[in-house]
Amino acid sequence: MTSAEIRDKFLAFFENRNHTIIPSAPVVPENDPSSLFTTAGMQPLVPYLLGQTHPAGNRLVNIQKCVRTNDIDEVGDATHLTFFQMLGNWSLGNTETGGYGRKEAIEWSWQLLTDSEEGFGLDPERLYITVFAGNDDAPRDDEAAKIWQSLGVPRDRIYYLDGKSNWWSPGDNGPCGPSSEMFYDVTNDGLGDMTHDEFMTADDDLQVVEIWNDVFMEYEKKNGSVVGKLAQPNIDTGAGLERLAAVMQGVNSVYKTDIFAMQLNYLSDFDTTADDTKSRYIICDHLRAAVFMISDGVLPSNTDQGYVLRRLIRRVVVQGNKLGLAKESFFELINLYINQYRDFYQNLDFNKAKEIFEGEFDQFSTTLEKGLREFEKVADSAITGKQAFALFSTYGFPLELTKEIASERGLTVDEQAFLAEFANHQEASKAGSEQKFKGGLAGDDEMSVKYHTATHLLHAALRDVLGEHIEQRGSNITPDRLRFDFSHPEKLTSDEKEAVEQWVNDKIQKNLAVTMTTTDKDSAIESGAIGLFGDKYGDQVTVYTIGSEPNWVSRELCGGPHVSNTGELGTFKIKKEQASSAGVRRIKAILQ
Repeated sequence: MTSAEIRDKFLAFFENRNHTIIPSAPVVPENDPSSLFTTAGMQPLVPYLLGQTHPAGNRLVNIQKCVRTNDIDEVGDATHLTFFQMLGNWSLGNTETGGYGRKEAIEWSWQLLTDSEEGFGLDPERLYITVFAGNDDAPRDDEAAKIWQSLGVPRDRIYYLDGKSNWWSPGDNGPCGPSSEMFYDVTNDGLGDMTHDEFMTADDDLQVVEIWNDVFMEYEKKNGSVVGKLAQPNIDTGAGLERLAAVMQGVNSVYKTDIFAMQLNYLSDFDTTADDTKSRYIICDHLRAAVFMISDGVLPSNTDQGYVLRRLIRRVVVQGNKLGLAKESFFELINLYINQYRDFYQNLDFNKAKEIFEGEFDQFSTTLEKGLREFEKVADSAITGKQAFALFSTYGFPLELTKEIASERGLTVDEQAFLAEFANHQEASKAGSEQKFKGGLAGDDEMSVKYHTATHLLHAALRDVLGEHIEQRGSNITPDRLRFDFSHPEKLTSDEKEAVEQWVNDKIQKNLAVTMTTTDKDSAIESGAIGLFGDKYGDQVTVYTIGSEPNWVSRELCGGPHVSNTGELGTFKIKKEQASSAGVRRIKAILQ
């Protein structure tokens, strides 16, 4: 079964069970400064898991684009990827509100995995289950275990594990709860009485694969602690498409699936050795991630998402140098990905991806040349840890590149000292960055809600003052300020900034109503609503309008939340206007 067939079968299975198919959200979370990337399928749905009404209903299913880079150095083994696709289905609420609970979620998981006609036809004798063992936050989940046994899973294939494995939450804040995971014995060796650690070790090389996770979101966490039950219980499930494809296609690596077949076949034409396998895998993974990040508006930079994109592209270039790839070869690989995914993810754009990659390729190639000249200066009988780290931090030389060049010259590299320097660097930067990787619900406090609404006014003001070519390219909201990126070719003049400020404050002083309606996407666009991020919206959308018909001043497709009246915002003040990237400007503003 191909990965596309797996994807389509998953969506059809739940659509037949009254789930609405919703599109993937962008890989960059909207108005959530707590996380650089969308790292899980439920992340864009947190407001709805906390009780906000979703325009598509209470039963949802989709394929969510995700990016995780915390294990980037492991990419190239059997399981690790920086970009992956998460299959998920959700119930918002219980049966009384049109949702469902443990019983339906577990039964459908089992049916989809084992049914040979409507599902994937996996051998039920090779499925193993884990459930929550209980702790101070919640009791042992005997209910889930009994449901699994009623479906024919023997008690000795059901493991009770602690919260480290069978409790799921998006971070320190938000909905959370016990989970039940499904594992598949790929080797069919029989697992016996495996411990948790043995499970995790087996999963590392796809002997035993975790293929699905049902989360029973019944609790809420605040500031790292469970504070009680959710008013609305939910079901949140997730299954990695790449891992599921490996199981269905009988291979022991996600890179041996059809997902990467065209790209690896192209790379096989180059004169490589067996030692280059990991390089080819890294190129395939990182380039795919870069294509999707660029399509969702990320541009290379030295901070936040842009830094991650820059790092991925540079690692691609370094690995490509090992294989002797010219710049045009990377363009061919990019085109393969665009053609592979364009029908499903319709905002992919070859010209845009090629332009961004080429600019970064050219810039890094120059940096590499400078770094090589610096290498010649420091090269003696050995490269110290400080010298190796300087090559890494200043010239972008990964340790592996420094070691490779040193080996060619008969030199050694003090790798342990480099790692110590790198660890010190990580510790120094940890305080400033750790919040952005924690994930979880962000932006629902009073000031963040005000800034969210002010962002809509700013967007409308820019389009009115500068022209309708203005399009949002990104935003970041905290309780202290808003940051808004937009398409514009030149710096704003003092008069233009003053005009934008005056426009926004005028609308604030008029105490305009902010209203929300639910409608179909086409009707929303016909009414003048602005839709961002290409294909992120489903058939039913929420539209926030500022002002009354027929003289409204802002209308956008958005998930909220917002104030009810612009008079709540205070005074709007632009603090800084600067370049964000080529053709993109950035405004930072506050409310006083």
